[in-house]
Amino acid sequence: MILFATVPCFYATVEASQRPDLRGRPIIVGGDPRKRGLVQSASRKALDAGVELDMPMLEALRVCPKARALRTDMPLYRELSRRLFTCLRRGSGRLESFGLGAAWFDVTDASEAPEAFAEALRQRVREELGLPLTTGIAASKFVARLAAEEADASGCRRIPEGGEAAFLQPLPVTRLEGVGRKTAAALAEFGAQTIGDVVGLGRARLEQAFGSHGLRIHSLACAQDAAPVRGSRYPQSLSREVTLRGERGDRAVLEEQLQELARNLADELERQGLSAGRVALKIRYLDQGIHSRSRALGGSVATTSQIHEHALALLEKTQAGSRPVRGLGLQLSRLAPAAEADRQLDLFSPRH
Repeated sequence: MILFATVPCFYATVEASQRPDLRGRPIIVGGDPRKRGLVQSASRKALDAGVELDMPMLEALRVCPKARALRTDMPLYRELSRRLFTCLRRGSGRLESFGLGAAWFDVTDASEAPEAFAEALRQRVREELGLPLTTGIAASKFVARLAAEEADASGCRRIPEGGEAAFLQPLPVTRLEGVGRKTAAALAEFGAQTIGDVVGLGRARLEQAFGSHGLRIHSLACAQDAAPVRGSRYPQSLSREVTLRGERGDRAVLEEQLQELARNLADELERQGLSAGRVALKIRYLDQGIHSRSRALGGSVATTSQIHEHALALLEKTQAGSRPVRGLGLQLSRLAPAAEADRQLDLFSPRH
């Protein structure tokens, strides 16, 4: 069985979690309305009022005039996404991410019932991040995702094996992956409004009309999705960035900022029980130029002092100090579970 967990309407939900004055109010997140910006996320109330993703922001505000329009804040969403996946991974085994706010889990061999697994995830995310999580359980990734979208107030919906057709067939064709407005309009010309109608058209007719895309549509409509959960027990990389204010050429300031980034990364490695085998430094100069330097390590690093030491060595290879710096970033990659010997050593050496 596969479980899909998602923070619905991720951007809008994150905004509401950070700003109590927005809770309960329709929210639209996207580009600048004055520059023909498009809707990238919307709260459930805004969607129910007729707002659609990729709709021009000005049109969305006409459709839902009571909505609060917010500009996209990617640094905020990435930070909450990082914290979300740290939370999901804690004791939850292998997962495959789906965008910034969702993931699949293979719970076939889980030691507890899928519903109990889902409830533990929802409680953890609610308590640690203040975000809602909805979950779906099914035999395939596609059906599990739709089940999560159709979850009731309990936050979880399970589609039993053999019950996929009864669940899918009443849903509109637009719920099928790869069916946008144009394909939906073409299917409507064949009389297909629901997923059940698509099944009724048959493989041959869909292939004739849409080629290989038609075959994919038919397979999904029949719940024939054998794609496995492809993921790992830990992230492939961790990174932190900071934008500098005031004096941008002082070497002492740069070193201090790098130490803070190193401390944040070390804390994250400790939370996830990981160490890193590669360190990369990114310098964003005031004139918009960006330079990166990295080094593969002979061993692994996990402490603030270790990460900071390598960051300073990489800083020496840049023009920072003689050229004004706008921002700094550190990335750790080649992540792996920290060796037991490394953890023993950390007991006798300070992390900060």
